[in-house]
Amino acid sequence: MSSSELIKALQELAHERKIDEFYLIEKLEDSLANSYQRILDLEWDARVTIDRQTGKIYVYELVPVGEPHEEYDEEHDVTIEVYDEFEERDVTPSDVSRIAAQNAKSVINDIVRAAGRQSIYEEFSSRVGDLVTGTVLQGTPDFTIIKIRDGVEAELPHYDQKRFPGERNERPSNEHYRHNQRIKVLIIDVRNPGNDAPKARGENHRPSIVVSRTHPDLIRRLFEIEVPEIYDGLVEVKSIAREPGVRSKVAVASREATLDPVGACVGPKGSRVRMVVEELRNERVDVIQWSEDPATYVGNALSPARVNSVTIDEENHYATVVVSDDQLSLAIGKEGQNARLAARLTGWHIDIKSASFIGESLVDEETLLEDAVEEDDEFCAFVSEDGVRCRNHARPGSRYCGIHADNE
Repeated sequence: MSSSELIKALQELAHERKIDEFYLIEKLEDSLANSYQRILDLEWDARVTIDRQTGKIYVYELVPVGEPHEEYDEEHDVTIEVYDEFEERDVTPSDVSRIAAQNAKSVINDIVRAAGRQSIYEEFSSRVGDLVTGTVLQGTPDFTIIKIRDGVEAELPHYDQKRFPGERNERPSNEHYRHNQRIKVLIIDVRNPGNDAPKARGENHRPSIVVSRTHPDLIRRLFEIEVPEIYDGLVEVKSIAREPGVRSKVAVASREATLDPVGACVGPKGSRVRMVVEELRNERVDVIQWSEDPATYVGNALSPARVNSVTIDEENHYATVVVSDDQLSLAIGKEGQNARLAARLTGWHIDIKSASFIGESLVDEETLLEDAVEEDDEFCAFVSEDGVRCRNHARPGSRYCGIHADNE
């Protein structure tokens, strides 16, 4: 490969992979410097320059000038000699282009992959939280690879928590994907390819973009697509509680007094919320009205159950809810799901009690009070100036004993 052919190939690669041409050439220069230092068996380090116009390659040996000084190398815990100045000695071999061509293919491939990952990181690092549509390429027991666009892939992890506790699981348990299936996903992380932190299993060969189908904000973004009032800022999604693949609750509020936020999200005949439910593979979605009043908010959050009353203990952040007997199971939900989601949505600890249970408790309290009054009536009602109650029994038909009978 001639020098001109090399530079042309670099330009075509840069254009095809959407990589800056000069960045690609700089990386190739750095890599070739290491190769020539080894091939030419140089005593000192090498520097390579590639003419940006002609593609001609020059190799220089960096020969130190002057006296060295000592510096401490913390990484290797040794003291080394360091030179501040170098003289460049031209050591370009006559067959420099042939040697470059022999080494260029693997070097360029490595550079292109690294530069491509860096380019993807720079493009998508600011898009965490965005909703994107992708195509399923392949799946493994632990993750699914999704094509976002040409040259850009994302990873949807779904590790078995029993085998890999603590690993991400971003796929709802009720979802399984087919090859070439189109799905919407939420970008939740973009790994920096320049990060020197230890890599997870096979991470070097996996996409740097991580997406999710379980994150609560997936529902927020889906509603933004289906509900113009949310996209325009007239309706605000205040809170989301979700058990992915099963059920979610979404609290919404309106910035305009005349606009019904729940109606706007549900849509005519439920058309808008239905589109969200279909994208979530029939996950149930309850849209409820947010309120500044905690009691009202908690009551709304327990929808579809109807509540009789809500008592708020602000000090302990506790809400006691009373429902009629026929609404108790609905308020609690299957295996406590409705109450659990309502608590997550509102941030309040919720205690649900039936009206009949409260009634029995009140009867018991009244009985105790009556017994206390009856017991109290057995004794004299006189109280001295020191506040001491007389403990003599009262006379029949009187509130006082014989000693204090004059107080009648």
